[in-house]
Amino acid sequence: ADFVALDVADPASVEALAARVAPGGPAYGGPVYGLVNNAALANGVGGREFQDLDVETWDRLMTVNARGPWLVAKHLLPLMSGPGRIVNIASDAALYGSPRLAHYIASKGAVLALTRAMARELGERGITVNAVAPGLTEVEATETVPAERHALYAANRAIPRPQQPDDLVGLVSFLLGEESRYLTGQVVAVNGGFTMH
Repeated sequence: ADFVALDVADPASVEALAARVAPGGPAYGGPVYGLVNNAALANGVGGREFQDLDVETWDRLMTVNARGPWLVAKHLLPLMSGPGRIVNIASDAALYGSPRLAHYIASKGAVLALTRAMARELGERGITVNAVAPGLTEVEATETVPAERHALYAANRAIPRPQQPDDLVGLVSFLLGEESRYLTGQVVAVNGGFTMH
């Protein structure tokens, strides 16, 4: 496997990644079949009401969380030939409307809208585009989430245990696989039943 550092906020970094995996590039292994857009800023972003947010913080989250998936897909799309899969990682916060996270929620809401727009445009090429909206997952990025938010999730999940990263793996694998070939434009919340639709 070839691992490359990528800054989704930097167009040059994304272009360099595309060049690495393009025909003739040092990491070329054939056409790109699947893409999981999983980069995001979430550390220490909560706790402020929307009117107290500064423009720099708002723009930083939008650049990484909303523009990032579009930019990566834009540059890798020419390398996808025929059927393919794109999975965008959003957040159930965009479904629930968590307080004091307006910038994060807006950025993840943009991911949901982008997913649907891409699904409409890419379906005729056999490329499916879906989103996964995880709940509060026990990872490094959520260590700074206030205890009251953890308690809110714990009290309202239908499955009464903390969410782990492994809870997402099966769904993402399914969405990348052949079995999901007729599923596109969908948002699947994986949060133990915290939100249901």
